[in-house]
Amino acid sequence: MRPQLLRSTLGRLATLFGPFPASCIDKGVTQTAAAVPHLYLSRKMMHYQTEQRGHPNTPDYRIYFKTSDGKYISPFHDIPLIAKSEQDDDVPAKKPKSENKVLYNMVVEVPRWTNAKMEIATKELLNPIKQDVKKGKLRYVANIFPHKGYIWNYGALPQTWEDPNHKDEETKCCGDNDPIDVCDISAQVCSPGQVIQVKILGILAMIDEGEMDWKVIAINANDPDAEKLNCIEDVRRSRPGHLEATVEWFRKYKVPDGKPENQFGFNGEFKDKDFAVEIIKSTHEHWRALVHKQTNAGGIECRNMSCCNSPFQLSADEARAVVQSAPVFGTAHQVCSEVDKWHFI
Repeated sequence: MRPQLLRSTLGRLATLFGPFPASCIDKGVTQTAAAVPHLYLSRKMMHYQTEQRGHPNTPDYRIYFKTSDGKYISPFHDIPLIAKSEQDDDVPAKKPKSENKVLYNMVVEVPRWTNAKMEIATKELLNPIKQDVKKGKLRYVANIFPHKGYIWNYGALPQTWEDPNHKDEETKCCGDNDPIDVCDISAQVCSPGQVIQVKILGILAMIDEGEMDWKVIAINANDPDAEKLNCIEDVRRSRPGHLEATVEWFRKYKVPDGKPENQFGFNGEFKDKDFAVEIIKSTHEHWRALVHKQTNAGGIECRNMSCCNSPFQLSADEARAVVQSAPVFGTAHQVCSEVDKWHFI
């Protein structure tokens, strides 16, 4: 199996979250040129590969992550939150970038228009991407007319965690025990396991069965519209109906499974970019406490390859053994035709 080359970056945590020791940065990731039209993106970025194991469309299917030099890593813990360029390694820190220039790494779990509920396996070693299973069956989201599957590339911000022991002051709900979710509204349809750099535009406070489940709205920095979309109001003006469709999708997507409609904080209104960044900072600090054993992990697998001073260090040999013990990559199984059914709600 030839691994798929995916671009990503190391994070410049000092910009938003305070100093980060140089010894904590993963030196094993090689760098590649990112040829993109925007000035602030014309820089060399680090990249990752993925390795598939098991049979697609079965419970044993996994997508593992590794650096370009073959070192297996966790996409949850070892891919940095904030994107970093080659220049950041050599140029002394100047004044912080404006927030419009800050890019975040997003791990794509579900490509737009697809139905399989793929997600980072937070309770497995190396946290590969797998398909969610409910009541012994693979989980697929329903097609609610007029939509087909997910209406954006859907994924997560690495090095974030919605702490189930933390109650949000506004909604009075606790976190859902997962990395914070992201909806990428760009034109490109991504692949599961792809790591892209995104601009944050806003956030939606979804309440899923009583749990806080934030949905960050972002756009791939390589998208032709990225330069002119800088806030949630820009989305509202340039893409009429998109935000409303997003609320309705999240409100109803579990109804075909017999679940009630989801609820929202702030009367279902999107909060702005600055609010979103503060929520991301908070979930990053909760993640930091998690990997430093300062909070109850609640079943989360915290072992990692590169988090400085983390007591959950995993050796390269141990990580390699985890992947090699997984079933070899094989032929995809057929998907049930029921997945293509349209639901009218």
